[in-house]
Parts: sequence; structure tokens; C-alpha cells
Amino acid sequence: MSIRTASRRRFLGGMAVAGLGAAAFPISLACGGDGEKPSAEGASSQPIGKLTIAVQPTSTPEKLTADAKDIEKFLSERVNGSVDLVFPTSFAGVIESLRFGHAQAAFMSAWPASLAQKLASAEVVLAEVREVVIDGQKTEAPYYYSYWVVRRDSPYTSLEQLRGKKASLPSQLSTSGYVAPVARLVELGYLPSDGKEADPAKFFGQVIYSGGYAQSWEALKAGQVDVSVIAGDVAEKLYREVLEGTTVIEKQGPVPSHAVVFAKQLEDPARARLKDAFLELGKPEYRELMRKFISGIFVSFIPTTTNEHLATLNAYLEKTQAKFTERLQ
Repeated sequence: MSIRTASRRRFLGGMAVAGLGAAAFPISLACGGDGEKPSAEGASSQPIGKLTIAVQPTSTPEKLTADAKDIEKFLSERVNGSVDLVFPTSFAGVIESLRFGHAQAAFMSAWPASLAQKLASAEVVLAEVREVVIDGQKTEAPYYYSYWVVRRDSPYTSLEQLRGKKASLPSQLSTSGYVAPVARLVELGYLPSDGKEADPAKFFGQVIYSGGYAQSWEALKAGQVDVSVIAGDVAEKLYREVLEGTTVIEKQGPVPSHAVVFAKQLEDPARARLKDAFLELGKPEYRELMRKFISGIFVSFIPTTTNEHLATLNAYLEKTQAKFTERLQ
């Protein structure tokens, strides 16, 4: 089906007022009247109404919309209904779309998925298996690790020796580049575990948020900072370049990968069909659809639960009391 930019703009405009008293409303996804329920055989082929899937922002809505046409068509054919992919301009917009019934499913990273469960009663149903590098070995997994690193010629061999020094982290919204590394500082006793939000600047003398792993590596390489982090889900070329030029002094993980989240309103048959359609994307002949669309290291989806997939992340959040900086309520 075609994707109309105008419809996206209407959705994004609606998301701007979603938190201003809008009430959640039930969604009827199966077509049909109030007569007898169809047989199991009939239900399997019964068309369903429109499904909306919100996608966590990784690029501009215009770029994502252009790349989404093929996967939107694929999902629509598999569920025997209309699937519309929409792209809120913020993490909060994705969560609010699930919370208020504007979307029935979402593709999002681990920290927003945890917030979607807490604030929207959404459920993690699938985890993304990705091509990642763990301790130098390329593998396929629904998790990965991140590492505190110093330059090869650095005199520092432990985090403890870096107290009062300069650090570069990619983003305060990053699970692997902020939440997990800061949780490691708490675990080691370098930051207090007192129920307050952990602040890495209270251990390091200065913390710079560079905007990405590559930028943090450039700062470390240039000697502008003393320590940084790298994660196993970045481009393999960058990962290996960083590891060749650094020494790992701490490791944290596993860090959960991205996930497919279903809204509490989504029921069968739409729920089962959509889950099966996402699982089918892992077949080699369809894998490129996801790689082209949003995740260049995508391998497949595997069934999971909220507790199973997000257990380590929620433990990190408990240790750090980290707060998402976007307005969610």
C-alpha cells in the first residue's frame, strides 16, 4: 500500500496533544458484526482492520517513510489487513502512541520498551537477534556488551584510577553507552547507591556527551578525554578500530537488543498474525527488508517476554535510578 506523507503529519500532530487529557479507547481490530463467532478455520482467513505500528525515531520521518514501503506491504499481506507504519518524532511519542491507542505495536530499543511497559502497560513479545561482536567474536544474539576503554598508551588500568579525569559518553539516552556503564560505576562502589539518580560527573572530573560512539572514539583518540565506552552493536569496522587502539578496563552487560512491543489493546487474531509476520522477517529471503528499513545488523526476531528480555536493563535502572530526559507524562 502507498504511504502518504500527509497521513504521517496528521499522526505526528496528534501525538503532540496525546498527553493532554486524551483518554485511551478500545480498538476493534477484527471485522464483522455481533452474530456468531466464526469458526477457527474462518477466523484464520478473516480480514482485520487497520494496524498501526509506531517506529522509534532513528532518522527523519521522511527518510523512514520512504524506506518503509516494502516492509509495510509485506506485513499487510501477512496479517490480511492494512498495516500503517508511523514515525513519531520522539521516544515519548512512540510510548504515548501505545498508551493512548494510536498504535497497536512498536519497534523500539530496550530503555523505551521498559518505559512503555511501565507507563502504557505494553508487552515485549519479540527480541531482535542482531549481528554483534562480543569480546572480539562476531556472533548473532539478542544482547551484547559494552566496554570502558582507555588508549593503549594510557597509564590507567582501572576505573578507580580515573576518578576526577575526563570521560566521553555517547548519549544520556543510550542503554549501552550510559545506563549500563554508569550502573557498573555503582556496582564497583564508585558512585553511591542511595536511591538518587547516579551522576557520573560526581566520579569523573568532567563528562562529555559526544552524540555517538564514533565521536567519543575521536575524542579519546585525540587525547581530549581519558576514558570512553564502546558497544558490541556498533558497526564492526568501528568496533574493531576502537578495540585495536584501546585497552578494555571494564565490561558491562548483557545489554538487551531492540524489541517489538504490543499494546495491551491488541488481541487475536491480529496479535497472532502480526507476531507471525515479524517472525517471518527472519527468513533469509526477507531479512533485507528489515536491514534496509531500520536495522542494518538485523538477523531475526525471537519470542520473548518483558521480564526475560529486560531483566538486566531493569537491574541497571534500579542501580542508577536513571531518568529518561524526554517528557513522558
